[in-house]
Amino acid sequence: MSIPMTASEVLDREFLEIRAKVLELAASFDRLHRAEGVVAGDPRLSLIHEAIDVLQSEADDRAEQVQLIFSLHYDDEWQKKFDMVSGR
Repeated sequence: MSIPMTASEVLDREFLEIRAKVLELAASFDRLHRAEGVVAGDPRLSLIHEAIDVLQSEADDRAEQVQLIFSLHYDDEWQKKFDMVSGR
């Protein structure tokens, strides 16, 4: 059975990858800012900002919360909406 890493060991292992992802996000936001047009009202941008807020929290389930932000809510009526007949 393996011994779990300490927080310091995890940071040592993950720092450069986290740094690269943060820089990639920053570059994407810079490109949005420099581009012509306005996306301030775009719901996708709101989702991104909501996800970034989750990343700044101390929650233990940040990955789950971010996944839920970008996921569609389950609809019990999905088969009817896509005109599908249940096999039951």
